[in-house]
Amino acid sequence: MALELRDRCERCGAALAPDGEAYICSYECTFCAACVAEFAHVCPNCGGELVRRPRRKAP
Repeated sequence: MALELRDRCERCGAALAPDGEAYICSYECTFCAACVAEFAHVCPNCGGELVRRPRRKAP
């Protein structure tokens, strides 16, 4: 099963490219780097750790 690479930050709506920097938790909540810095790497939805999302080549 592949990760769902969402294309928008769940908080601010910033665009997230498949080959760009984004962060996810174990439930695949997805955020941009700026929002994650404000959250201190803790998911505001589930309380899980936010880690760097793997990158894919842009289509």
